[in-house]
Amino acid sequence: MEEEIESGQAQSHEMETLIHAFREQLLACLEECAAGRRGLFSDHEHLGQNAWPEAARLRELAFALQSIFAQSGVQSGETGPLCDQFLDLCSIHGENDPGEPRLARAFLNEIEGKL
Repeated sequence: MEEEIESGQAQSHEMETLIHAFREQLLACLEECAAGRRGLFSDHEHLGQNAWPEAARLRELAFALQSIFAQSGVQSGETGPLCDQFLDLCSIHGENDPGEPRLARAFLNEIEGKL
């Protein structure tokens, strides 16, 4: 019984670490994108020399967290919706795409408004 409690606490700590890393990286990338860097929401158009590895890792982490939340039923607090909204923004392409800097600025303003 005691081992199960310790295991649960370790898993909870690992999730908190992942959630914190996602949130910090998201804010940093949003600020950089709002300032004009491209490739946060999709790297399809920005392959090559201008690739943004931190943004690619952020997208991977968002997919992983979303999967963990769905499978485990973990209470994700505000990170679950942030993760979902970020991934939704990653799916915007085509004529109605307002552009990454504008999307980043709007999302950053929304997040900061909730703080």
